[in-house]
Amino acid sequence: MNVIGIVGWKNCGKTTLASALISELCARGLTVSSIKHAHHRVDVDQPGTDSYHHRSAGAREVILAGGQRVAIMHELRGAPEPTLDQLLARLEPCDWVVVEGYKAHNHPKIEVHRQTCKQAPLFPNDDSIIAVATDYASDFSGPGFDLNDVSGITNYILNRKSQ
Repeated sequence: MNVIGIVGWKNCGKTTLASALISELCARGLTVSSIKHAHHRVDVDQPGTDSYHHRSAGAREVILAGGQRVAIMHELRGAPEPTLDQLLARLEPCDWVVVEGYKAHNHPKIEVHRQTCKQAPLFPNDDSIIAVATDYASDFSGPGFDLNDVSGITNYILNRKSQ
């Protein structure tokens, strides 16, 4: 499976680009999965639901299955957060995985950066950033894309992989 990361600072457009990239890859007939890292406490389950009761009773994993989707909730219960490699290994086979976040992991990444972002770009200190998507002319030495050039970014990652 091929992995491409989308990284950057908060509110710089990571989710917008990741979603657009997923949509474009799917439109080209590829199967795509995604992994999103969150720095805040996340709970996809709601208090009062049956699955919530199962988890609160102590279940380590709860699978919620219905006609449209299956969700697997895994409680860490004090265990360390899984690494990106461990999460990738859990995914079913697909053509591409779009990873949002995981700045510190060493996988091919595209940095999203806007002029209005108060923090400096990540690329000067991260050799795994292979391209940047910005709303200004960046001094990145590699490929640079307009934030809205989803087709160009998609062509780049597909061509890069086939080399």
